[in-house]
Amino acid sequence: MFVIALTGGIGSGKSEAAKQFTNIGVPVVDLDVIAHELTAIGAPILSEIKNIFGHDFFNKDGSLNRTKLREHVFNNPIERLKLEALIHPAIHTKALEQLAENEHNSHPLYQILVIPLLFENNRYDDVINKVLVIDCDENHQISRAMARSQMTESEVKAMMRAQVTRATRLSRADEVIINNGSLTELSENISLIHKKFIKTCIVSK
Repeated sequence: MFVIALTGGIGSGKSEAAKQFTNIGVPVVDLDVIAHELTAIGAPILSEIKNIFGHDFFNKDGSLNRTKLREHVFNNPIERLKLEALIHPAIHTKALEQLAENEHNSHPLYQILVIPLLFENNRYDDVINKVLVIDCDENHQISRAMARSQMTESEVKAMMRAQVTRATRLSRADEVIINNGSLTELSENISLIHKKFIKTCIVSK
């Protein structure tokens, strides 16, 4: 199973790139999507989060107040470690299950594994064959993140500082797509890189 890790900084366009791969028939496993599924109403892990962090981080309907919890753990490293210790192993297990299901059901030449914080940990190193970085300049990162998440500019910049640097991501990438332009340009670049990945997988077989 050939697995391409897709990553990039906040606001780089990872989610849109993942959609484009899905649109052309490439199986995509997204850690952010899995995290949301694992913390949806009724999910067993919610009770554990409530036990550790308390009722204040939940809405009246019982759903997790993701914004409030994100702000809390972002400003409290010890609390962040508690959350990561709880949820990251569950995400990892689910991601491997989905990768295996995709291989069994569709026998793809390659799959995309979306990992926002790929270079901040090594949990997935043993399943990744190549790394694709979606990159853009910092002004685009800031404006996109503000528009998407209703965050302030200072909050976005703080999150950028908490991630590995842009230079680090680029230095560790096998392939890079520059995403400073339109969705049409991104789609064209995804199509080109898809053809390249197909050739790589065929040669590697």
